[in-house]
Amino acid sequence: RQRWRADGRALRKLPVHVGLVVTEEEPSYADMASLVVWCMAVGISYVSVYDHNGIFKRNNSRLMDEILKQQQELLGLDCSKYTVEFANQDKTGQVLNCQSTLKVLSPEDGKADIIKAAQKFCQLVAQQQRTHTDLDVNVLDNLLSSTNGFPDPDLVLKFGPVDSTLGFLPWHIRLTEIISLPSHLNISYEDFFSALHHYAACEQRWGK
Repeated sequence: RQRWRADGRALRKLPVHVGLVVTEEEPSYADMASLVVWCMAVGISYVSVYDHNGIFKRNNSRLMDEILKQQQELLGLDCSKYTVEFANQDKTGQVLNCQSTLKVLSPEDGKADIIKAAQKFCQLVAQQQRTHTDLDVNVLDNLLSSTNGFPDPDLVLKFGPVDSTLGFLPWHIRLTEIISLPSHLNISYEDFFSALHHYAACEQRWGK
């Protein structure tokens, strides 16, 4: 535990929000849970889990059980309980956490969420609560429900051979650093931390 905390503090910069994107056909609950717990252990505040088939979201209780198991095994019982949020769902679950917040996302939280936000804005215009000139980046951000309360991802770790994020939050990753890894299966902490170290060393010009 002390090593993970020290690793997080040693990085020149630590992402606030990390997206874990699996493009492989056979997602592993145990390996994804390890990645989530490592994010928590080094001090990352927000974590999003995504696969293009929505398997993790449909089976979020199974993923949460695996995360809870690994939290207890790897982090001990010194973390306070918190509520896990599931995007566009009413379900919440209690797990042990080190001040991190998790969302499990699927393709419906990407383009479909943008469509819903556009429809909502059009309704506000029709009801004369807004005018078409009000639409800007901040307004659209506020209308998107899938990441309500979440900052845009600083870093996406994409796992698998597909050279695409396959619909993961297309609106929110305009300035996101994307690092590709061969697979999330049997991934080691060293591979994970190496990706964080790569992110910490990169120079982000924010489009300049």
